[in-house]
Amino acid sequence: SSFRTVQLKQLADFEYQPEQSTANTLPMVKPYLGQKASLNNLYLENTSPAQQYAVPTRTLNLEEAVQIAVKRNPNIAQTISTLASQNANIDVAKAQYYPQLKAGMNTGDFTSNDKGRQLYSVEANQLLYDFGKVKSSVTTQQNKLAVEQANVLISIDEISTQTVRDILALLRYRHIIKIAQDQFDGVSRLHEIARLRAEAGISSHADPVQAQSYVEYSRSYLITQQNFLRQQEQKLRTLLGFDVSQTEFNIPDEFVKQSGLYDDPEVNTIPSMIAAKAQIDVAQSQKKQTQLSVYPTISLVGAVTKALHGQNPNTGIENDTDSSIGVQMSSNFYQGGAVGSQVKAANYAEQAARAKLNATYLNIMDQAQIARESIENTDKQIWVLMDRERSTAKTRELYEEQYKLGKRSILDLLSSEQSYQSSRIEREAARFDIYDTIAQFINVTGKSRHAYHLNNMQIQGFEVQP
Repeated sequence: SSFRTVQLKQLADFEYQPEQSTANTLPMVKPYLGQKASLNNLYLENTSPAQQYAVPTRTLNLEEAVQIAVKRNPNIAQTISTLASQNANIDVAKAQYYPQLKAGMNTGDFTSNDKGRQLYSVEANQLLYDFGKVKSSVTTQQNKLAVEQANVLISIDEISTQTVRDILALLRYRHIIKIAQDQFDGVSRLHEIARLRAEAGISSHADPVQAQSYVEYSRSYLITQQNFLRQQEQKLRTLLGFDVSQTEFNIPDEFVKQSGLYDDPEVNTIPSMIAAKAQIDVAQSQKKQTQLSVYPTISLVGAVTKALHGQNPNTGIENDTDSSIGVQMSSNFYQGGAVGSQVKAANYAEQAARAKLNATYLNIMDQAQIARESIENTDKQIWVLMDRERSTAKTRELYEEQYKLGKRSILDLLSSEQSYQSSRIEREAARFDIYDTIAQFINVTGKSRHAYHLNNMQIQGFEVQP
C-alpha cells in the first residue's frame, strides 16, 4: 500500500505496559463513585446566535469545519512532504540490493613515459551477502517512516483541535456579547429612570450621575467582547479560508459522548505514543545496523579496462582491453574504536527513546486526568451559577420596586442588575470552558479523527484507515 495510506492497526500493533514507577504516579482516568459529571446543563441555551446577528449565509457543524481546515492547512502539507521524503529514503536503502555500476578514466603518470595514456574502466558490483546490513538499513528507514506517519497524524489532530477550540471561542463571545448587550440595555434603562425621577424631584440629582458610570462601564465591556469576537473571526478565517462573521456553527449533541470522558485511553492509538514507540524501533534498528557493520560484505565484482595511447597496466600490452570477474570480501575490522562508541551511542539513544515513551504516557494521563477533574468541577460550578442567576433575578425585581418606593438607592439597583448579568456571563463562560476542555481531552486521548470523522477520507493525499 502507498505510504500516504496509514493502516492504523499496523502502527498501533504494540502493547504499552508502563513501568511500575510510572504506573503508580497517575491513576487511570475513571469516574469516582458519585462524582461523574452529568453535563446536562450544557444544552440549556440554544447555541444559535441568530437573535444577535444577521441571517447567516451558511451553517456548519464542527465536523464540517474541521474537514475544511485539515484539507487546506499548510502545516499538514509540510508533514506530508516530509513523509514523502522519508519514503524515498527507503528506496535509497533498498538500492544497495541492486548492481552498482561505476565508470571512470585515469591518465598516466605525468612524470613518466606513460603520461599520454588514458585508461577507461567500467566496474559492476553485485552484493551477495552482508549478514543483514542492508536489511537493517531498510528497516531503520521504514521505522523512520512510521515516525513521520505518526507526525502527520499529530499534525492533523492539532489542526482539528485548533479549529474546534477557535469555533467554541467564537460561540462563547457571541453569547457573551448578547448578554453584554442586555447588560448595557438594562443599566441604560435604569439610568433613564433615575434621570426622569431626578427631573421630577422624586430622587436625588446624583442618581443619574452614578448610573452614568455603570452605563459607560457596560459599554466598554461590550466593546471589549466585540473586539475578542473579531479576533476569533480572523483566526477562523485563516483556518477555513472564508469570512465566518455570518456563519452559524452548531455543536452536535454527540460531541460530549464521542469524547469518551470516562473511558480508559487506548494509548497505542494515540499519535504521540505511536511516534514515541516508533522512535524506539528506530533506535533499536540503528543499534543493530551499527553492530553488523563489523561483519564482512561479500560481493561479485566484474571490471573491464581499456587503454588508449599506452599500455594497459593489467596486461602490459599497448592499447589492450582487460576484463575480470571475481568474488570480493571486505570488512571494517577496526576503526579506532568508532564502532564500539557508536554502539554505546545507539544504546543511549534507545534508552532516551524509552524514556520519551514513558514521559509521553505520563503527560497524556496527566492531561486527561486534569481535564476530567476540570470538567467535573466546572459542571458543579454551573449549577451554583444557575442558582445565583435565579436569586439575583428576583433581587433585581425586588430592588426596582423598592427603589420606586424610595426604600433602595440607585446604587443598589445598578449593583443588582450588574450582578444578575454577571452571573449569566459566568455561566456561559463556564459552559464553554467545559466544551473547550472536552476538545482538548479528545486531542490528548487521540480521538480527534474518530470524533470529527476524518478516517477513510483523503486529507491532502493522505488517508487514515483504522
